[in-house]
Amino acid sequence: MSEPTFAMLCCACGAEQVVKSEMAGAGWRLAFSRPGFVTAKNDAGAELPVGVFIRSAAHSIGQSHDEDSAVQISALRRQLEEKNPSVLLFDQLHVWPKDRLPIGRFGFEPGIDEVSRAVAAEIHEAIKTQWLRCDLPNRIAQPGDRVLDVVLVDPSHWFFGTHLAHDWPSRWPGGVQPIEPRYEPISRAYYKAAEAIAWSGFDMQAGDLVVEIGSAPGGACGRLLELGMQVIGIDPADMDPRIAAHPRFRHIRARAGDLPRKEYQGAKWLLVDSNVKPDKTLFSIQNIVTHRVSEFRGLLITLKIGDYKSAGLMDRWTQTIESWKPQQVRVRQLARNKCEVCYAVTM
Repeated sequence: MSEPTFAMLCCACGAEQVVKSEMAGAGWRLAFSRPGFVTAKNDAGAELPVGVFIRSAAHSIGQSHDEDSAVQISALRRQLEEKNPSVLLFDQLHVWPKDRLPIGRFGFEPGIDEVSRAVAAEIHEAIKTQWLRCDLPNRIAQPGDRVLDVVLVDPSHWFFGTHLAHDWPSRWPGGVQPIEPRYEPISRAYYKAAEAIAWSGFDMQAGDLVVEIGSAPGGACGRLLELGMQVIGIDPADMDPRIAAHPRFRHIRARAGDLPRKEYQGAKWLLVDSNVKPDKTLFSIQNIVTHRVSEFRGLLITLKIGDYKSAGLMDRWTQTIESWKPQQVRVRQLARNKCEVCYAVTM
């Protein structure tokens, strides 16, 4: 008989109920929950749960609750000695806080903060000789790396776990892409675009023509231009002057559905992030990508859910996209998404 499996999962604040629903079908039962953090048990020893709204997942090996970090690190040592032979080193150490607010509220963004950075350095120094191969904590893991995870539910309450890195989100600490822009981004759409491009795995190359619908004021365009692409931004609103003046950028001041289809000819990639309801967004895109002149190879479509109760409509949205006869459709709530999801569609 298989040993029970315990999992610890991070998500956006507010998405907990959807996460619970996603994993319930695979036999997972809730063990502990806080906004942005869920643990679960599976008596059949199943693989880690996956889902649209699960940002990160690890096999839980224990927890510790104390104001003294030295006590917490001692608890981590005990858990490692009990659950893991010392000959098996970890390739990476990832330490991060669970989200403390819904993304965007009061300017909140997910990822490593000053407290988790300090905790990571302290843990690394304390256990590196016996347990770690990495020279520093919170590095991007390589596929196949064995990762030791520490989630700060709060500064005095830590959860410990392990996972094997495979896709991009599992390689990033806490599933949040570490990125340091060369220049101050025009808007947070820069980070959303960067994460979507990396997660999708699309072979977007310098010189490719990309169309972005809903481009103003230019955050995502900034990332595309930074990657060397030719960009057409479609939006009735004004673009930031820094984007508007870029030699590889062209602004079409219009709504996407009103444009002649020839405006899209030659474009390989389409990004969509419009502040309209999902059904209307998909209707507009359908008329573009199913037209005979369409040459799009990949679509990155952000759909505004509105609230997490509307996540049940995703099957309908996916069916609409599948009616366009793409090669592959994937969907995920990116770490930088608010109450929205991103579809990566390979045409």
